[in-house]
Amino acid sequence: MIKNTMVKVWKLGLMSYDTALKIQRAIVRKQLESMVDGTGKDWDTLLLLEHRPVYTVGIRDDTRKEEIERLSSLGAAFRKTDRGGQITFHGPGQLVAYPIINLKHFKPSVKWYVNNLEETVINVCSELGLKGKRSPHTGVWIEDSKVAAIGVHASRYVTSHGISLNCDNDLSWFDHIDPCGLDDNGVTSLSNETRLPCTIDKITPMFIKSFDKVFNCTTENLEVDAQIEILNSIYNKLLVPQ
Repeated sequence: MIKNTMVKVWKLGLMSYDTALKIQRAIVRKQLESMVDGTGKDWDTLLLLEHRPVYTVGIRDDTRKEEIERLSSLGAAFRKTDRGGQITFHGPGQLVAYPIINLKHFKPSVKWYVNNLEETVINVCSELGLKGKRSPHTGVWIEDSKVAAIGVHASRYVTSHGISLNCDNDLSWFDHIDPCGLDDNGVTSLSNETRLPCTIDKITPMFIKSFDKVFNCTTENLEVDAQIEILNSIYNKLLVPQ
């Protein structure tokens, strides 16, 4: 693994799932184009955000129309995605991290990558005095309750989607589903476990610090010019006739 790889951090705040997906895809395109044209420009980026209420399902999901309508009636969006994993929920108070990185800059292994995402969250839990752990299922658990869900996609070793960490969110949204298809287990949050407010503002710097350590990288904020370039690429793509 190359040491001290630079990863740019873009804190996007609260936004819809669709908008965040467009930003992810734009950065993935930048990554793939850089690989093809040989410019060598790196677009390794860590997106950090919260979503407006949305239920998402993975690429192998076969949720029936009636179930989609039921979930949509609760006031949340419903989106099918190209990530791995099954159904989960994203909403305010949950830290969502989408690393759009070229694994060849780190280690070209999706298994290694998922393991590192889990380790990043386990370290955050530890800093809060909590024992996060792995299980036979992807994600991070505290006792028998899931605190972080993982669903990723990789194209030519460029990653998208990522991890959602329950910080201070309303867990009642999960009552309407079997999160990640595991109907025998519950979900929890950092606030629920510590009995203290674990806000996004509090947890975000802890997450970045842990990400730096686990991925052996250096992070800094994404420059405004680069943000504008990415957003313009989305706008320009929308103008091109499909």
